[in-house]
Amino acid sequence: MTENKNRVCCLYRVSTDKQVDFNSNHEADLPMQRKACHKFAEAKGWVIVHEEQEEGVSGHKVRAEARDKLQIIKEYARKGKFDILLVFMFDRIGRIADETPFVVEWFVRNGIRVWSTQEGEQRFDNHTDKLLNYIRFWQADGESEKTSVRTRTSLRQLVEEGHFKGGSAPYGYDLVKSGRINKRKHELYELHINEQEAEIVRLIFDKYVYEGYGAQRIATYLNNAGYRARSGKCWHPGSLRGMVGNLTYMGVLRCGDARSELIPELQIIPQEEFEAAQRIREDRSAHAAEEAEHHVPLRTRGQALLSNNVYCGHCGARLALTTSRKWRKLSDGTLDDTLRIRYTCYGKLRKQTNCTGQTGYTMHILDEIIDKMVRQIFSRLRGIPKEQLIISRYAKETAERKNHLQALQAERDKAEKDLLALKAEILAVIKGESAFPKDTLAEMIAAQEKKHTELETLCEEASAELERNAELMANVSQLYEELISYADLYDSASFEAKKMIVSQLIRRVEVYRGYQIHVDFNFDLAQYLENSDELAC
Repeated sequence: MTENKNRVCCLYRVSTDKQVDFNSNHEADLPMQRKACHKFAEAKGWVIVHEEQEEGVSGHKVRAEARDKLQIIKEYARKGKFDILLVFMFDRIGRIADETPFVVEWFVRNGIRVWSTQEGEQRFDNHTDKLLNYIRFWQADGESEKTSVRTRTSLRQLVEEGHFKGGSAPYGYDLVKSGRINKRKHELYELHINEQEAEIVRLIFDKYVYEGYGAQRIATYLNNAGYRARSGKCWHPGSLRGMVGNLTYMGVLRCGDARSELIPELQIIPQEEFEAAQRIREDRSAHAAEEAEHHVPLRTRGQALLSNNVYCGHCGARLALTTSRKWRKLSDGTLDDTLRIRYTCYGKLRKQTNCTGQTGYTMHILDEIIDKMVRQIFSRLRGIPKEQLIISRYAKETAERKNHLQALQAERDKAEKDLLALKAEILAVIKGESAFPKDTLAEMIAAQEKKHTELETLCEEASAELERNAELMANVSQLYEELISYADLYDSASFEAKKMIVSQLIRRVEVYRGYQIHVDFNFDLAQYLENSDELAC
């Protein structure tokens, strides 16, 4: 067999898990491809010495270097363990026009004959063979793209019409038969609110938005209170993070970039509360952490009004809360063990900076200053002309978005031009007339496609933002109403809620000797507040 070079390695592949069957041992199997390859090899007098199968691996989306089974087969080829690579059809090797033809050619160049049970042997005896090889996979690539487009379009249309696209129901909803039948004669389902679970969803959002709880703290709260997830297990922070960002709770279905209209029958969380949760999520994101700026406290436990937004005005180090007991003997002979809580300059305490300020600032003194300032701001806000605030913000943000979109479009156009230039080299490579090695060209095309796709996505997002100019005025109006609502709530709010309100209003507090402070706000309030310099005490 070795002398006749009839040792065969078979590769079987399907793109989705739904195409996988299971044998009598409950092992994943692809019987149609396997039987066809075995029958073909037997007819040719070949001996199958090795088989590899890929379940749920897209030949159009997953590049060769990321496919473990294909890499195993290439390694066997290098070691001379087989002579023929046999597949049901050539597109089982892949469907990427700028990569798969060169993968097939690699096997041939390494002494491996490549056969398909349906299309015969792929040879590279002349330029015509190379061209036909490229055209075959270019057509397969196009068919995959068309299938993907049809599937995505169908799902988007389904969602835009207000129908559930399929899958398991999010927590808070049940799947109910809709009476509609799809093309495969399967009955389709719609979402209906499960009121018992919906109460838990509302509790989660209330804790997140109004009391500043994070996912871990909410999970602990729910588990300690005896609440359990749908599976009967304890709540996990990761699940809660996903729930807080799920548009369905606002009554909007989503599929990729497609959105349904707001469906009142599915709405569990009011729109204003859901959008407030998204602002909190964004501010607590890793990016915000890198910027070291937070509009909301990362935690609302403790007795301090400020959290993660108070700094030493002398060295810029963050002020951290410390506690100590001050033991002293009173005149009546008793011991006073008062607990002291202070904002301490970490840079000076650890001698990491040349700080000339105080080591610490008593918590209740600094908090009282901030509390007084917040009350002054809310008092003055009630006198702000609402129309003036809206028009100013509208003009500024519109100009910023337009400039951002133009810059992205210029980058995208350049990336597209560079990509077309690289793809023009493919035929030259096939004919052996290009200065680029085929592997290098494939890598360059893949990198450029990724860059172009990313820029295209950014342009679409920026364009969508620009098209929502009309919504911007409503957003600013909502912000004004939100601030006024904070003003109305502040006096009677719980301490945790006050902490949330302060962090929404104040971005950064810098403290100097003698409790002199400078405050930066999250919103551009200075131009609307008379004598705003007085706020920097």
